[in-house]
Amino acid sequence: MADTAVLTHEAGAADPGLAARLGALDLPAGGFTAPARKAALARFEKMGLPRGRDEYWRYTDPSAFNAAVPAPMDIADSGPDGPLFEDLDRLRLVFVDGVFDAAASDDLALEGVEIDTLAAAEGQAGHWAADVYGTLEAEGQTRVARPFGALNTAVARDGALIRVTGKPSRPIHLIHRRADDSADVYFHHVIVVEPGAEVTVLETGMTGARSNYVIEVDVREGGSFHHITAKRAGYQKLGWGGIFARVAAKALFKSFNLSLNGTLMRHEAVIDIVGDDAVAHIAGAVLGDGKNGDFAHDDTVFITHGAERGESRQVFKKVLKNGAKGIFQGKILVQPGAQKTDGYQISQALLLDEDSQFLGKPELEIYADDVQCSHGSTTGAIDETVLFYLRSRGVPKGRAIVLMVLSFLADALAEVEDESLREQISERLDAWLTRHA
Repeated sequence: MADTAVLTHEAGAADPGLAARLGALDLPAGGFTAPARKAALARFEKMGLPRGRDEYWRYTDPSAFNAAVPAPMDIADSGPDGPLFEDLDRLRLVFVDGVFDAAASDDLALEGVEIDTLAAAEGQAGHWAADVYGTLEAEGQTRVARPFGALNTAVARDGALIRVTGKPSRPIHLIHRRADDSADVYFHHVIVVEPGAEVTVLETGMTGARSNYVIEVDVREGGSFHHITAKRAGYQKLGWGGIFARVAAKALFKSFNLSLNGTLMRHEAVIDIVGDDAVAHIAGAVLGDGKNGDFAHDDTVFITHGAERGESRQVFKKVLKNGAKGIFQGKILVQPGAQKTDGYQISQALLLDEDSQFLGKPELEIYADDVQCSHGSTTGAIDETVLFYLRSRGVPKGRAIVLMVLSFLADALAEVEDESLREQISERLDAWLTRHA
């Protein structure tokens, strides 16, 4: 890794903060990922750490992500919720502080899918992931810099490598657990859905005092990818995550994120629709309570339509109280020739007190003349008329507020196609809201 050391030293001379950030990391040499890691490190050093004056960091202070090391976080700070999807027949992959735990995981054999881990596969010559690792992340940097995505590609040591060749009978469940109260965790998943294949990937759990994850998803012609993530966050948690996806002709990409608690959570998604008649939906439901300290949750999404008759949906709902802060930055870019594009974007916040705030930045950039694109962003409070109606029918105030919040979140939850999974998520939301009503 001599080249890496030179790059780091040169960057440090110009930016001490960047040098400190990299100096705290143990940079891996890599096997088949070595070329991608070297290129990613060069990208990261060229971009530098994000600053508050950067266009897509104006609403979110990046200083906690830029710090050389995170503050320790009490491992017990996870709340009373049990794991989601425990009663579901699924294949489990367990990661502890970002490292695969084979003893706690299921046998990785499953019809219609090849599963490996990044750490185990590094030394394998000719591994299929060699052509994908870091590729989509790099392509996602062309329009807006995502420095923490490049950093992840450079330093992540483990993650799931999933190649879907058929239609596996069970979902794949990535479970994250904690062991170190000061862990600065990086993990990188690579998922390829081959033509005509279909898979559901679930993610739950907690990881690290600070975490950085990247998921690269290549959905090839006619493939279908369903992704549901519900990672719990303790009140002190810092987390950045990035999804970099490519969606081919007649393919389907759907991702839903449920987020509860945390000090600062930022989720970025870069989705390129590259084939005709492709569909890409991304949605999120956020519940933020600032009573235990600062809370900020940022969803930043960039969807590019580069082919005809593409459909995209961005549906984000945030419920905030006790000074919590929600951010949504979403963009739809329609390139020349991407006729018949159908792009829709909605971001809404429900503020349960006057101290909370929601900051929205919806964007459309269109270079085709036969499209149907729209966006909307609203912020509101509990409808007192509806609340009075429910209370007049004997519903206690706390329960009435829970019902109204669940109704508000319904559009985001509807993006989860599987009814049983949707019901489990709804039940978890109901329980959380009941405790915080």
